[in-house]
Amino acid sequence: MTAFSLLSEPIRKYIRDQKWESLRPIQEAAIQRIVSTDNHYILISRTASGKTEAAFLPILSKVNFKEPGVKVLYISPLIALINDQFVRVEKLCEYLDVPVTKWHGEASKGAKDRLIKEPSGIVLITPESLEAMFVNKPYNIHHLFSGLEYIVIDEIHSFLGSDRGTHLQSLLNRLGKVNTKKLSIVGLSATVSDANQYIELKRFLGNPEETKVIRDTTPKPIHAVFKYFEGNMNALPLPLLKDLYVRTRDCKVLIFPNARGRVEEVAVKLKQISERVGGHNNYFSHHSSVDKEVREYVEFFAKNSTEQSFCISCTSTLELGIDIGNIDEVVQIDTTHSIASLIQRVGRSGRREGKASNLFLYATGKWSLLQSLACWMLYQEQYIEPTPINRAPYDVLAHQILSIVKGTSGITLSKLMEEIAGNSTFSAIKKEDTEEIIHHLTAIELLEQLGNELIIGIEGEKIVNNKDFYTLFETPVFFKVVSNGMKIGELPLSPQIREEENIYLAARIWSIRYIDFQAKKIEVVPAIDGEKPMFSGDPADTAYRIREKMLEILISKDVYDDLDETGHDVINTMRRDFSVFPIKDIKTERPLFTTGDKLSFYSFTSSKINRTLHFILEKLGLKTSLNDSESSFEIKGISSSDWISSLQGINHHLNIDSMLTDLLITVPSTIDFSKWGKYLPVYYQAELLKEKYFDFEACYAYLLDLKIIENNPYE
Repeated sequence: MTAFSLLSEPIRKYIRDQKWESLRPIQEAAIQRIVSTDNHYILISRTASGKTEAAFLPILSKVNFKEPGVKVLYISPLIALINDQFVRVEKLCEYLDVPVTKWHGEASKGAKDRLIKEPSGIVLITPESLEAMFVNKPYNIHHLFSGLEYIVIDEIHSFLGSDRGTHLQSLLNRLGKVNTKKLSIVGLSATVSDANQYIELKRFLGNPEETKVIRDTTPKPIHAVFKYFEGNMNALPLPLLKDLYVRTRDCKVLIFPNARGRVEEVAVKLKQISERVGGHNNYFSHHSSVDKEVREYVEFFAKNSTEQSFCISCTSTLELGIDIGNIDEVVQIDTTHSIASLIQRVGRSGRREGKASNLFLYATGKWSLLQSLACWMLYQEQYIEPTPINRAPYDVLAHQILSIVKGTSGITLSKLMEEIAGNSTFSAIKKEDTEEIIHHLTAIELLEQLGNELIIGIEGEKIVNNKDFYTLFETPVFFKVVSNGMKIGELPLSPQIREEENIYLAARIWSIRYIDFQAKKIEVVPAIDGEKPMFSGDPADTAYRIREKMLEILISKDVYDDLDETGHDVINTMRRDFSVFPIKDIKTERPLFTTGDKLSFYSFTSSKINRTLHFILEKLGLKTSLNDSESSFEIKGISSSDWISSLQGINHHLNIDSMLTDLLITVPSTIDFSKWGKYLPVYYQAELLKEKYFDFEACYAYLLDLKIIENNPYE
């Protein structure tokens, strides 16, 4: 039987009415398998290849929606993606008379109330809203979801290797316990290609044996052009902006700088150039600090702009699968830190079938250019970074303990231990460790023993009764930015936020007139010139393979057709600088540059190994300066032979636990990368540092094989 014939008649009518000439490859494969089995599935295919329909067409054909209760739960990492997919799913469900409900903090209360009164159909939700339901209205979990048959997880790769993903795993486990039917899960992704990632995805869904991967390997042509303009951290060079304007003025384009402040700088300055030369004024910014209604207008404009050109400068808010129509070009300004991110961004252009994706990569520094080139080459080799694995997520466990206690309004220790033991997310955590964490949470009054039961303690009430509790990521304090009563966005409090300062936000320039610290509000008026806003945040980690590829480029003589002339000159200059090192093996050999009384060691290894090595060296009394973007260490006051001996002396016999405990006591903010880690005993905080922040085993392995190649400073 054909895939089309397996679908229900209402769904076949939908396809005919949409005038589809045929099903996409991922749809053909998914329909035949989902309709005929109850396995979990992970559907992998490029952006805009029809993955959403690949999941929903067979599910809607298979499920009996006349039975009471919600039958399908769609989980998304973004509210904006829910709002976007709601329109697509609702249109599809009209043919079946199946209700579709959005459930998140910005969704209609009336629609939620109707769902509770008569549970049915499909619900679209975020993990955080699901958590809020478990905590505040656990009876709704049973009432709505005890008859679930399918869960669809969109952009599942965005959850892998993160606390948020571990949190979702726990929520899926908890949902499974209230479910009375066979529950199948379908995950959707555009950026998974490695066999090891398949394994982690299968584990993520909780049942590797019954989880199958369906992947569409249809290639998509991509045209890439690299452009180099020397710049600095403060502002993009004007020649780059002019070149960017000329290249994108007559098309529909997404521009991805690497920070929200730079997003605003690009949007404002391109708009200024366009105004001076009489071009269009459709220049927008799109990131999490732009007001929701402004972002939604930008998305609506882009999706419905059939004739007009436009330019959206954005962060990862438009990296995932929000449908904004057909994009002609994608621009990346300076390097992405992950190839997975590059894949997502490239896939935003050329959405029409058979149309190539266009990618312009601008670099403003030589190391950024080198890393961009390395990422592009690895992308062509179909390499994607390995997924971080956290086998013992003590911090997420602490959060879920509080969630369970709050949701039950009191629970015995034995019952709580039973709940945790039955959750496969925490299967690697020993029973005695769970008990110790519970005792610690009680000691710091997040929990309280009341008779035979544990309840939320005095300090815990302050935490769990705040909407910030539902998230596994930090939400810094932001001030609402308002002009004439209209909200524009929000900004973090920084030295830049002061009256009479001019800032960019939402692709416009504003002058700060008044700051209300009590109400956390900034009043602004339009201005003529200003500065990009300042946002805090650490750069993302870079994988080992990317750094290794950077070294490979430096010691090779290959010519890259995608590079412009200036880019070639920059790469060739870097090659000359490193030609003093006779490196033959990029797996083991690394350069050590000696000049005067200073050493420069280029490790060409991952950010985590660099961070780990720097920590160990500092603890051993060697003062070093780490520049991770260049993967380099600056060392003074030591000879090259002593430096090499120090590296060779680092091994497994170091008392790392003692070092980490001392670090956490002297610098408690070290654990701030984990929102809930600070509520753990110091021992477990140290364990989190080992697994999430440092990588001691990989560092030891790196040093064991390391061969230092020196230049001759006297030549």
